[in-house]
Parts: sequence; C-alpha cells; structure tokens
Amino acid sequence: MYIDDTNLTKNSITTVNSSIESTQQIFFELASDQRLAILFKLNRQQSKTEAYNLSKLAKQLNITMQEIHRNLNRLLDAGLIEKDSTGIFSLTTFGNAIITQISTFDFLSRNKEYFSIHTLGSETRMKFIQRIGALNNSEYVPGLVAVIELWKRIYRESKEYIFGMLPQIPLDLIETVIPKIKLEGGIKFNYILPQKAMVPKKRSDLLENAGFNKFIKTGIVERRMVDRMQIATVLNEKQATVMFPMAKGQEEADMNSVFYSEDPLFHEWCMDYFKYSWYNSKSFDESKLHEV
Repeated sequence: MYIDDTNLTKNSITTVNSSIESTQQIFFELASDQRLAILFKLNRQQSKTEAYNLSKLAKQLNITMQEIHRNLNRLLDAGLIEKDSTGIFSLTTFGNAIITQISTFDFLSRNKEYFSIHTLGSETRMKFIQRIGALNNSEYVPGLVAVIELWKRIYRESKEYIFGMLPQIPLDLIETVIPKIKLEGGIKFNYILPQKAMVPKKRSDLLENAGFNKFIKTGIVERRMVDRMQIATVLNEKQATVMFPMAKGQEEADMNSVFYSEDPLFHEWCMDYFKYSWYNSKSFDESKLHEV
C-alpha cells in the first residue's frame, strides 16, 4: 500500500502553523496594558463578591467606554473571557489557565539581568521550573552581608521550624540557630548540606558546647546530605528565600543574592523543593565537610 508522504508532511506543517498562529494571537492580546489590567481585575474578582460589567470595569481601570468595549471584545474573541446574560464578565477556564502563566513571564522578565548570569539549575526537575511563576511576588536581595542578615532574621523570627539547605554555612548562622533550638520545646531544625560544604573551623566547638548531639538524638535537629546543591533555600513557617546557580563556572547555589518573600505561593514552592531534596538525599556524613 502506497502512502503519500507529501500530503502527510503538508498536513503536519499546516497543523504546526495553525498552532503557532493561535499562540501568536494570544501573545498579541496579552501585549496590551489595558487588556492585561482587565484580565487581572477579573482574576481578582473570583475571590471576592465583586462583579464587573462594562461600565464598572471602565471606571475601575480609568478607561473610556470606547476603549473598554474594544478591549473586552478582543478578549471575548480570543476566548479568554466570557459574559453572562446580565452583562457580567468573568475569565473562562482558558483565561484562568493563561493568567496563571503570566506570573512566570513576569518573574523572569523582571529579573532578566539576574537570569542573564544565573540558571534555573541543570538538575532541577521540570515540575519546579513549570511552577517558577510562584516566585513572582518576591523581593530581590543583593549582597552577601544583606543576605546573611536576612537569614539571621528568619532564624530569630521562627516560631515552629527552620529548614535550610546551603552550599556553605556562615558562622553567624550557627551562632544564631543555637539559642533557638535550645529553647524549651525547641525549634525544629532540619538542614541539608552538599558534600564538601565549607563550614567554619569554630563550628565543632560551638556545636559541642551547645550539646548539639543531644538535639540530634531527640530529633529536634535532623540533617541530610546531597552530592551537590544547585538551588538552595532557607525558610521558617512564614518567610522563605531561594537562590540559583551562576550560569558559568559554578555548579552550586550563589549565596551572594537571594529572592525573599512571605507570599504563601513563594513559601510553598520553597517548601516543596526542600522536601523533594530531603527525600532524595543521603545520610549525613561529617567527614565529607570542608573546614575553612
């Protein structure tokens, strides 16, 4: 039986071109401040009792009736929004899905200078990259001194737990965490270090004097080890930070700057990444550490 490959190829190209044109159309509709403002306004209304018709949207967004009418029609034609019989607009399922992806573009574009010299990590699972928009509502904190001070504040303000995974352990953090775990009841302290992690020479004496082994035996402190650490995070029950590796010449997380937030979505991303790393880690081996 003869199969005409030419027709198959033409059909495949037609399908691909149609898909590209559809995607281009969506990007075109999103390339408008007014249309984006409408989408975000409708997205926020879903968690409130507000309902937006044409005139209310125009007033809320300070857009003329002619402009709001034109932009609403474009969004309706694109399938991003819908209008009920009373004239109330809302996001479609498609619109809801699209708007969740906008945060990804926003996070990466706002931090394009950072990601011009950093990567998301070659070993990072796709499920975390696909959720990178969860980090959008965050603050960029540059400078190692500022970063360490931020981590010390996160340690001090913890009420329930401190989870951390860092390629190096500054002495300041050890001195800050010891009083927290020695409190009556004890703050839960779980941490992950990579093999050959750099730790200060004073660390052993500090931990011994604090009776650190006792806290390990009682389970207040738990620790694990990974081969290397490309993405790192430090978090308590409300605050979180995350850092990524340099694009060239460095395979471990860059501690010289971090993203910080108290946003629940940001915290959830960091917590999930920590748990994923924890359950895929190895037993802690003190001999693998590098004292400096």
